[in-house]
Amino acid sequence: MSVSSPAARPSLAMRAPLIVVLCGCMIAMLTFGPRASSGIFLLPMTREFGWGRDTFGLAIAIQNLLWGLGTPFAGAIADRFGVVRVLFVGAGLYALGLIAMAHAATPELLQLSAGGLIGFGLSGCSFNIVLAAFGKMLPDRWRPLSFGAATAAGSFGQFLFPPLAAGLNASIGWQETLTLFGLAMLLVLPFSLALATPRGPARADSGPRQTIGGALGEAFRHPSYVLLVLGFFTCGFQLAFVTTHLPAYLADRGLSIAIGGWTLAAIGLSNMVGSLGAGWLSSRMPKRYLLAAIYFARGIAIAVFVLLPASPVTSIGFGVVLGLLWLSTVPPTSGLVMLMFGTRYLAMLYGFAFFSHQVGGFLGVWLGGVFYERLGSYDLVWWLAVALSFASAAINLPIVERPVERGVQPA
Repeated sequence: MSVSSPAARPSLAMRAPLIVVLCGCMIAMLTFGPRASSGIFLLPMTREFGWGRDTFGLAIAIQNLLWGLGTPFAGAIADRFGVVRVLFVGAGLYALGLIAMAHAATPELLQLSAGGLIGFGLSGCSFNIVLAAFGKMLPDRWRPLSFGAATAAGSFGQFLFPPLAAGLNASIGWQETLTLFGLAMLLVLPFSLALATPRGPARADSGPRQTIGGALGEAFRHPSYVLLVLGFFTCGFQLAFVTTHLPAYLADRGLSIAIGGWTLAAIGLSNMVGSLGAGWLSSRMPKRYLLAAIYFARGIAIAVFVLLPASPVTSIGFGVVLGLLWLSTVPPTSGLVMLMFGTRYLAMLYGFAFFSHQVGGFLGVWLGGVFYERLGSYDLVWWLAVALSFASAAINLPIVERPVERGVQPA
């Protein structure tokens, strides 16, 4: 009878989860950075080609919508065939989209590159797929903090890339910057190999095996899941609007584009704290109360920012405060999906929640450009973001935090 070495097994158990988390975090950082820098390219591209902000905004709105639309399908493929294939295809589309965006001289090409290619690319290689891989591959005790770590890594990408984009735009030009970012996306490929799930049955949930259709029917008949999906709409509306239009909004109020880049960087840096904190709190307090508090605090922060006079201090201070609340919704939201339905279809079910997030993102970016061109300011969209914050805080409170009840099937 062979007995495995007790000294080797704990070492492997300690090392393997750490490698998975580190590689997943690198993917989240690389893929989140360029899309968080989109606002840095708004003014250079619209000035060069004579477009309105609504033209650029529509392309980024399409990106958000297709990112959300593709995520449930990418999640279903990852649930069925593993995440590596999905990450490879997603990273390839993302890289191609960034390089094509550098040469998009017409609105149609901008919508195809920045909208279609990058949107579908993000659906296959963003932190949503990483979170699903963590849920399947990591031990229970690793999951809450690892969800926060992946989200924080995406935030570090937001801290790193916008000021880098602003600096590179000034030194080598916006087209070369986009090309360089596209090539950087190919680094996702080697990191994705660490997220390969083993062949064979998933490590899994107790209870009867489900089809994809059965899992979807169960989820959308569950009132708490529906409330969670509806509440996530606000998060996408706010994040996409701020990411795309904040640098131009600050420029309209007399600040430099560099201040816009550093404000986005401040959001990313402080969100590392917020995301890790949310992951830690998710295992220590009801997740619905945490989500309600985050949305309510966002509404207060946005209202105060809009009412204060514009200055570098108020702008970067707003970035710090909003960053603490930025992606901190992700750990409790993904945690609630996993708690209710288990890990078997986590990528797909979280993907549908994320689709709601991205529908909000589409409207936030698009309405920002449309209202600016019609009214000459972003004020209406800012106050709509405040109202949605308070609505989502109320929507999350009735969520019931317990696993869905499933009948026992005969063997």
